[in-house]
Amino acid sequence: MSTVTIEPLAGHYLQRSPKLYPNPKKTSQFSLNYSRRPLSGTATLRFCDYRRRRTVPIRARSTDAAVIETSEQLDVVFTETFSLKRPERAVGKISIRLDKGKDEENWHLSVGCSLPGKWILHWGVHYTDDTGSEWDQPPPEMRPPGSMAIKDYAIETPLQGEAFQEVKIDISSKWSIGAINFVLKDEETGVWYQHRGRDFKIPLVDCLDDDANIIGVKKESNIWSGSLGKLSNILLNPEASPSKGESSSIDGSGAKNRRLEGFYEEHVIVKETLVDNIVNVSVKQCPETAKNILCIDTDIPGNVILHWGICKGDTKIWELPAMPYPAETVVFKNKALRTLLQRKEGGNGSSGLFTLDGGLSGFVFVVKLDENTWLNCNGDDFYVPLSNGTLHLEERKQNEESNSSQLANRLPEESQEGSVYTDEIIKEIRSLVSDISSEKSRKTKNKVTQETILQEIEKLAAEAYGIFRSSIPTIPEIAVSDSEVIQPDVKVTSGTGTGFEILCQGFNWESHKSGRWYKELHEKAAELSSLGFSVIWLPPPTDSVSPEGYMPRDLYNLNSRYGSFDELKVTVKKFHEVGIKVLGDVVLNHRCASERNQNGIWNIFGGRLNWDERAVVADDPHFQGRGNKSSGDNFHAAPNIDHSQEFVRKDIREWLLWLREEIGYDGWRLDFVRGFWGGYVKDYLEATEPYFAVGEFWDSLVYTYGEMDHNQDPHRQRIIDWINATNGTAGAFDVTTKGILHSAIERCEYWRLSDQKGKPPGVVGWWPSRAVTFIENHDTGSTQGHWRFPGGKEMQGYAYILTHPGTPSVFFDHIFSGYQSEIGNLISLRKRNKISCRSMVVITKAERDVYAAVIDDKVAVKIGPGHYEPPSGHQRWKMAAEGNNYKVWELS
Repeated sequence: MSTVTIEPLAGHYLQRSPKLYPNPKKTSQFSLNYSRRPLSGTATLRFCDYRRRRTVPIRARSTDAAVIETSEQLDVVFTETFSLKRPERAVGKISIRLDKGKDEENWHLSVGCSLPGKWILHWGVHYTDDTGSEWDQPPPEMRPPGSMAIKDYAIETPLQGEAFQEVKIDISSKWSIGAINFVLKDEETGVWYQHRGRDFKIPLVDCLDDDANIIGVKKESNIWSGSLGKLSNILLNPEASPSKGESSSIDGSGAKNRRLEGFYEEHVIVKETLVDNIVNVSVKQCPETAKNILCIDTDIPGNVILHWGICKGDTKIWELPAMPYPAETVVFKNKALRTLLQRKEGGNGSSGLFTLDGGLSGFVFVVKLDENTWLNCNGDDFYVPLSNGTLHLEERKQNEESNSSQLANRLPEESQEGSVYTDEIIKEIRSLVSDISSEKSRKTKNKVTQETILQEIEKLAAEAYGIFRSSIPTIPEIAVSDSEVIQPDVKVTSGTGTGFEILCQGFNWESHKSGRWYKELHEKAAELSSLGFSVIWLPPPTDSVSPEGYMPRDLYNLNSRYGSFDELKVTVKKFHEVGIKVLGDVVLNHRCASERNQNGIWNIFGGRLNWDERAVVADDPHFQGRGNKSSGDNFHAAPNIDHSQEFVRKDIREWLLWLREEIGYDGWRLDFVRGFWGGYVKDYLEATEPYFAVGEFWDSLVYTYGEMDHNQDPHRQRIIDWINATNGTAGAFDVTTKGILHSAIERCEYWRLSDQKGKPPGVVGWWPSRAVTFIENHDTGSTQGHWRFPGGKEMQGYAYILTHPGTPSVFFDHIFSGYQSEIGNLISLRKRNKISCRSMVVITKAERDVYAAVIDDKVAVKIGPGHYEPPSGHQRWKMAAEGNNYKVWELS
């Protein structure tokens, strides 16, 4: 899909900091959509039930009053002081003002911050005559005092002031500046502050791309008059086809020039710092009753809730102690207790006394400050030993080593639950592995059955991933036999096919212009089959406001610019005849209305699915929806559909089933899946049981100072998260791998193709069976060229994706070009050596000028100008494919 802007994928953006984010309680028209991330801890566990649970209040009894009253005379058998790092938030604002100077040609930009700290403005300019770089250094006379050059593209200027810090920049039209880009940096903490996760951008000339980080100046504005203003219109607005229904703002008479009269904006931010606190724990024993008196004392201000339990025996499994419980205690999920500690006189902290039976091995707890903030001990629960009133030496040593606890944004009760749950998952995976291994040795199951077992293992792995999000588990790859004896008893549909698929994208951005695209594909079906493709992805079939199909209107009307309903059916049938499965491109995130409502807003839909405002999300500012809030990112060019509505999901399920039955689609390419929760996709895929499904989850890679970071784990993590939300029923395009291949090949930095653990650095390195690898598509290449692969080096990219695991996708324009024979040779090699989406990769070289790997011990590949030969020894390699800076070998 052609999104509103693709700039973050190739532009210069700084890595998002987890410590600075917007105030969630105050959102304005210019709110900053910044996601907060925990400093440490585990992800939210997917198997937990988050429905509101009833808590049971418990009143304290007086049975142990005598014990507590005499506790001060008892001997202390254990004491420990735990150091805590508590998050403290300061709310402030960043102000941005653009004022006119002495005349129309001179302006003043002011950027200020009300938060304490050493603030630095990291900024640069975009010149109107430079179409290749968003960041450049400003002219020397534009730089305020104290500025320092950063490499050759940016300036850092300290903000000045006491309570309110500010920096002022003079701007003149004689410098031909088209835009000013900046981020704010807190030098004390190293935190970068951005606008919606990207650089602030203040355009000074026409800016027609729908760039979400633009502030102050609206589209089509221009503060410069005269020849510079006219020149900027030419430079920044070349003629191009509008993307997916977005109309160009340039008409036949030229661009519009609206004068900017200045602006002032404020952005609410929250800065997080860590404050030192302590928790003192002491244990006394009563010789008469054999009870333990545990005292907890802390200097944490405000209400402090102790989430606690006891342990018995050698395990550290949470259990409920015998009653009575302290005052202000409630039972939580029958697994733990929550006690509100009593405020000290003067308000300097809280404390609590806990009377516990003898014979217990330990007291476990974490500290709860609010629903989202928990304090624990370096990711573990605090543990106080109670066995015989003494502390085991090993446990004491562990406590001393973990004396500095960290913030963990997780629920402790879920951790215990997860431990038991994942033990069961591991047992089940081992059972399945044993099953497939034993069946293989007895040769009693065929390949299809064993693939079914593999799919079950992967589903269990998806469950485990939901628990251990921070460390991606590696599921052992299991070789399956080709013997065919028993047919499978169960049908498991995972949307990932057999694992040996090779995908062809069967169109480009201009394909609709012929008016007979389905007929043209019909004529090419046999040729595509002979090249080795097993799946083809067809363009969106529905009636659409935009001719490319990505602004759908009447979903049941399949007469489009690509051809008629009947032509589509005939073409799909032809592909089936030559052994190729067909994917339909379905746009589920948004839909164009047919009529306006009483307020003149386009949100009344026509055709068979005649929805109204209830089908539109409530937080889409342009279309006055009356549904619920969006579960993803909004696509602002059309009404975003509210998938939380049961009637919407029912209609979409029926429509997809109709497409499968009437047209014969075998699966789906899902457009703009960032716009709605992956759980809805799971619902649609389970209803339609596709042979293969892949989602387009496309967002910005991680950049620092305009340079792509080597570690792209945060980027691929977001894609993995979406796949996991679908319960592994769909794959996703491996945008991470495409971006890394870009930098590696274009800049001769092939070391990028190995991550810190020596594995492929994209989604294919973490979940290869769900990774659909590609180097180009209708958005990135074709006539759009939003993120074009380095020119003349495409075959290096194909040498990589066609020899590596994952499901490779080849772009139509590259198939029917001078690359066809080379691509066909690589496809033949892949099929001949039975490389699958689950094949094993051993990276043997990842250096500045060369990358090399061995796949399944059968294929060796190298890309880059550097030298490499596959390992010699008992194996004999022969050259199988060779081209511009790539070679592929296979065992002879």
